[in-house]
Amino acid sequence: MSERDAAPVAAADPPPSGSAAGDDPAAPPARRRRLGGTQRSWSVIVLAALVLLFSVIRPEQFVSWFNAKSIAVDASSYLLIAVGMTFVITIGGIDLSVGSVLVFSGVVALKVMLALGDGPAAILAGLGAALASGLAWGLINGLVTTRGGISPLIATLGTFAAATGLAYILAGGQDMHGVPAGLADVLGYGDFLGIPYTVLLALAVAGLGAFMLSQTRFGRYTMAIGSHEEAARRAAINVDRHIVKIYVLSGVLAGLSGFVSLARFQTTTLNGHQTDMLQAILAVVIGGTSLSGGVGTVLGTIVGVAIPSVLTDGFVILGLEPFWQQVALGAALVAVVMVDQRSRRRKASGT
Repeated sequence: MSERDAAPVAAADPPPSGSAAGDDPAAPPARRRRLGGTQRSWSVIVLAALVLLFSVIRPEQFVSWFNAKSIAVDASSYLLIAVGMTFVITIGGIDLSVGSVLVFSGVVALKVMLALGDGPAAILAGLGAALASGLAWGLINGLVTTRGGISPLIATLGTFAAATGLAYILAGGQDMHGVPAGLADVLGYGDFLGIPYTVLLALAVAGLGAFMLSQTRFGRYTMAIGSHEEAARRAAINVDRHIVKIYVLSGVLAGLSGFVSLARFQTTTLNGHQTDMLQAILAVVIGGTSLSGGVGTVLGTIVGVAIPSVLTDGFVILGLEPFWQQVALGAALVAVVMVDQRSRRRKASGT
């Protein structure tokens, strides 16, 4: 490895007394890691408490292999986009467009498959179209954010609206049908040793994401940019290019989730993903990734995704109105943000 290659790697790991993240460049990185670990521990406790609560209240309905599979399949769709969101939030960004990109990618994939027929080649072409669509929207998000100097909030809000509108235009304003039977039978309903393929796919993506974030240079650069962007630039990291890569990753995973959604529901579900962005952000933050950037954990995100899924399933079993699910998710997001903000203030004051 050349000196040029080695320098950024060493610099990407902030020194114990140097720049850390967010609002306080002097905050020790070890304290930030402890903060993420503490929040992750609390998320595990909350998940265990919810499982125990619903198991006691409705054991005959909640405690079953069928129900466990239903929760896992439901969570797997959110996990795909939440992995990408973990990287985005770790650099201090946000991606509000993931739900719309998911829908747009599904529409494009289905139009490609309908044009090519019902065979394996058509399914592979549809997968390629979904991933390419997500990549294109991610690239737009990254370039608008870095080259255009637009805040991630505004940039991804704009692509959220654009992707939604284009999806409706391409679909003719109504849901499209005609998903190939092979795709629905294998990815939609198929399983391996009793575990649905959608769950295995999501766990594989999450495992790869966890490895990338914690064990590779790509992950160290991500942490470094979120910790202190200017320090990362001085360490010879190409910050703008890396940010574009992060948004491309988020877009590709949203495209993959759109393809999985087609397999599960056999329709484009144009109106079925309005809260996906909220679910992803909630899962990432509950799992221990800091909204201020610099601290990220994909393993925590897995736990964070499971909590809303278990909560939603429990509400259904208890017969509560589905509207209360959204109330609970919104309240949980506000509570998590409040905890994160208080932790940042304690960190800044050195307490």
